[in-house]
Amino acid sequence: MTRIRFNAFDMNCVVHPSPGLWRHPEDHSRDYTDLRYWTDLAPLLETGYFDGLFLADVLGLYDLYGASPDAALRAAAQVPVNDPLPLVSAMAAVTDNLGFGLTTGTAFEHPFPFARRISTLDHLTDGRLGWNVVTGYLPSAAENTQSRGQLDTFEHDARYDHADEYLEVLYKLWEGSWDQDAVLADPVSGVYTDPAKVRPINHAGTHYTVPGIHVSEPSP
Repeated sequence: MTRIRFNAFDMNCVVHPSPGLWRHPEDHSRDYTDLRYWTDLAPLLETGYFDGLFLADVLGLYDLYGASPDAALRAAAQVPVNDPLPLVSAMAAVTDNLGFGLTTGTAFEHPFPFARRISTLDHLTDGRLGWNVVTGYLPSAAENTQSRGQLDTFEHDARYDHADEYLEVLYKLWEGSWDQDAVLADPVSGVYTDPAKVRPINHAGTHYTVPGIHVSEPSP
């Protein structure tokens, strides 16, 4: 038997792949800042037998045309754009089976807090979360997230070398720091977590030094 999976494709903004559609009187994409837009969309997709909702994302502006972001701003071409991650827990609360694919870049956030954010969402969705790993490609995003005196080259190979270590840190935190049975939650002994089953990852790499433990318990 062949199984077909249907995924909706959206973005937390006015215009994703359909420029100008927001001008149609029956279009509601301008309501993307209203949480009800998303909590109505998610059960509608589930009712229509969609397997998942994939959320694309960018952290920069399209500003090469005319050496300015003006054209993108006028057309709402993926700007303004909001963070997709906060939408997921709300949509998960009004659905039972719909999966959620999130896009985030490896170049713009330290892996330690990101690991906790993804673990949190994986708990709240009961394991219905997926991550679309991207390295980023917009120079405007790199310029706005650089550390003082340090701008990433943003060359292709350097981006992917950086992403390799980013993923290495995440896998160590998610899969190597806590044993699956580390949480006892034993009211008799008063022990919630067995310390013997939690360990630091002791990562020391080219880009990141992460010596400690993951701060979230294992997620689905």
